[in-house]
Parts: sequence; structure tokens; C-alpha cells
Amino acid sequence: MADDARRDGFGPRDGAPGSGRASKLHVEADRANGYGVHALRRIDGNAGRRGQTYAALDLGTNNCRLLIARPSDDGFRVVDSFSRIIRLGEGVSGSGRLGEAAMARALEALRICRDKMDLRGVSRTRTIATEACRAASNAGAFRSRVRDELGIDLEVIDRETEALLAATGCTPLIDAEASGVILFDIGGGSSEVVRMDSASIGRAGPRVRGWASLPVGVVTLAERHGGMHVSRASYAAMIADVSAHLAAFARDHGDDLAGLHLLGTSGTVTTIAGIHLELPRYDRRRVDGIWMSDEEITRTVERLVDMPYEDRVANACIGSERADLVLAGCAILDAIRRAFPCPRLRIADRGLREGMLLQMMREDGAIRAR
Repeated sequence: MADDARRDGFGPRDGAPGSGRASKLHVEADRANGYGVHALRRIDGNAGRRGQTYAALDLGTNNCRLLIARPSDDGFRVVDSFSRIIRLGEGVSGSGRLGEAAMARALEALRICRDKMDLRGVSRTRTIATEACRAASNAGAFRSRVRDELGIDLEVIDRETEALLAATGCTPLIDAEASGVILFDIGGGSSEVVRMDSASIGRAGPRVRGWASLPVGVVTLAERHGGMHVSRASYAAMIADVSAHLAAFARDHGDDLAGLHLLGTSGTVTTIAGIHLELPRYDRRRVDGIWMSDEEITRTVERLVDMPYEDRVANACIGSERADLVLAGCAILDAIRRAFPCPRLRIADRGLREGMLLQMMREDGAIRAR
């Protein structure tokens, strides 16, 4: 969200439902504080890797996002970024295919990303695609077109990998005093939910006890139930829809929540935080890492549900591109809150891209856990 204005990363500021094995989903990140990954540092003897520039590109159902960074003493420093709402998955839930207009929007955004990577001299890149490209029957042809026209080879990741990357990117925001966390990532075409133990357990980071990928996101849910003008009955139907997909995971992992908190990453939760803070315009530095109580979330969501579509469009933290999707996101959030009634939610304006960057830098020996 508002990522084109972002110039700070984890380092110094610069200008179908699935369930996985915990053994595979083991998050490779140490505990850190606040807004920076202070548990990470460069390896002193590897000067060649330090100077590399890395890029992480996430082509989602709703957004195309890019983060370019270099290793630094406290993790990495973001040198460039890009985010654009493209709605690649528009209509896929009904037609099973990516539309021509949606693919054109994606190609335009990807071209900008390619040019930014070229300009910054990126030496290692990971480019992923998620639910829209998992679901669409013509995704293979689209990927070939992207490769032929732009030289970008999109990797369609599975849902387990998506959950792992989100968890890796958000781990620094887990409260060190908490007994664990319910992490969730509300996407455009799918939503991932992960239960993790405390971030202070072991050098390898928190253990993932279980995960689920729900085949509902803000785009698919809004297309199914409506997004512009949402009645209370329609909103309740959205929550029920999501709850049905979440039920099995909640039965297995929704007990013994004492000492846990929620940790959310998505445009939905950052929008809710911006509205809660009464920001005149979205500001990542004000949002990433803040805490909201259950009561504060409820008040803000109720305000959004009662807000006419035109007022949502006019709100600087929502805007015309999200105005018809934000209530679907709120419904997904409410379903998660009902299944996992924790008293606190921490807001993360970070996730998949940060997880990709951390993985690549660790693989290259550019950073390591202390």
C-alpha cells in the first residue's frame, strides 16, 4: 500500500484449503524489535555479497509489488520499490481465465518493475506469482508472454510456500513476550493463516505448528457477494463464507490461545490502521508495527461497514482502487478474529517480498542470524 512512496525497509531508512507439516514450514528468522530486523547482520568476511543488489517481485491477484534492497548491518536497506493495483485475477473465479485487460495491466506494471531492476543493477531476483496464476487455465500462456516480452520468468509458488514467505517476512514483529502468534495474509485470491510458537524459541526462529490456505481473497469474495454497496446481510454472508473455509483449521489450532496475538499483513489491515490513526494520507512509517486492540478493530470495521461507497472512495487511506474491496477484506478479518479471539492485533506492512529478500540474502551468506 502506497509502496511507491516507501524508501525504508528492515534496515536504516533511505529517503483449496491446505494444511502443512510443521517440519517443512519452519521460519528462518530470528526475533527482532519494532521496525528493523536487528537480529540480522552481514557476515564480515563476505564483502562480495554485501555489495549485491537484490529484488523481490510479487505478482498477486490484486497487486504487483517490487522491493529492491541491499544487505546492511541490521538486515537490509530498501533502495527502491513499486506497488500498483492491477487486478490480474479479475473475473477468474467465474471464467477460469485471465482476462485480456487484466493481463495488459499486469504487463505494464511488470515492465516498470523490469526497468527499475535494470536501473538499480539488480544482481539476484526472485519473481513469484500467486493465486490468480495458480487458478487460471491460461496462466501458462501469460507467463510465456511475460518471459518473451519482458525477460521475466515468473515462478508460480504453491500455497505452502506463500505462507512460509509471509511468515518469514513478518517474524520480526512477533512480540517476544507472547507464547505464539496467529499470522494471516489476506490476499486478492487466497488468504493464508499460520499458527506459530514464540519467536524466542531457538536460533532458527519460531516453529510453525500449522497453516491453512483459504481459497478466498478480497477480489474473489467481492465478486461473489458484491463490493461497492454492501448491506449488513451481505457482510454477514461474506463472514460465513470465509468461516466455512476456516473451520477445519480453527478446530485444530483455535484452542489454548492464552498469550497469543494476531499478526496481520495485507492492504486490509494497513487500511484499517490508517483509518484508526485518522491519517490524512497513508504513511507506512506510522502503520507498520502498530498494535490495535480488539475493541479498536471492531470500532474501525463498524465504521467502514457503515461508510457509503462514495465516502470510501474519498478516503485517502482507501481510494477508488480499494473502495470496492475493503469490506471483503474486513469480512475475512472478522472471520479470523472469530475463529481466533486474541485481544491484540499487530499490523504489518511487510510480508512476501521481505521474506524472499531474507531467504536470498541468507542463501548467499550476505546476512546471518546472530
